[in-house]
Amino acid sequence: MKHRTIRGYIKYTSKKPERFDHERGREFFTLTTQNDNTLVMHAHCEIDDAPNVIRDVVIAMNSDMSPIDGSVRLSVSNEFEGSGWFRFEKGFAELEVVNKDKGRTTEKVETKTPVKWLQAHPIVGDGLLMKCYDLSKGLGKQMLKDFMLTSPDHRGATGPMLFEMAQMSIEYLGREVITVGAGTFESRHFAVGDTAGSLLEEHPPYHIWVTADEDYLFLKASAAGYMQTHYELEQLEYFE
Repeated sequence: MKHRTIRGYIKYTSKKPERFDHERGREFFTLTTQNDNTLVMHAHCEIDDAPNVIRDVVIAMNSDMSPIDGSVRLSVSNEFEGSGWFRFEKGFAELEVVNKDKGRTTEKVETKTPVKWLQAHPIVGDGLLMKCYDLSKGLGKQMLKDFMLTSPDHRGATGPMLFEMAQMSIEYLGREVITVGAGTFESRHFAVGDTAGSLLEEHPPYHIWVTADEDYLFLKASAAGYMQTHYELEQLEYFE
């Protein structure tokens, strides 16, 4: 099997009345499925809202989306914030990191069960996260546990670090045909919630649409509450 690559661009906009549809950031990504079924995600993320954030993420995942290894480099307010390398093995997760405030540190976290997902905050990764929902059980809500974040901040603007999150829910709401900048797609509609007690601040209601195939490619998403943000796939290329 030859490797397969998907490349795209996601536009970030605001839905606040005073900034409605104003561009507030962007993301460029590639997803490469290698011939051993390892999926490697590259994402370059830019958030223009002050303090502005630039994040570069590379994560290798197994076919069930559990992380193998990866890296995150982060700048906040036009200054270096931190750079870290992650690795996951049976029984532990580890991180080598340099942070502007803490300097060079090593973290190792013992894990009783395998880490199911590493949330490093690229929007394209939110689509892949939906693979953790068991579609064989139909519509409804399922709880996700045993996963980690590289930052508990909603914008991923701290760290990077290993942050263990207690739980969150993924709700499957059904299939829809939707049109975004990149075209018209058959999609699956999900909602993420129930983060109270797991994060420093509960994440606002978050709806996300992904392609209704095995790629779970991100199509669009909207966050309510104080965020009032929207994300949409604008460009898409496939390379076989």
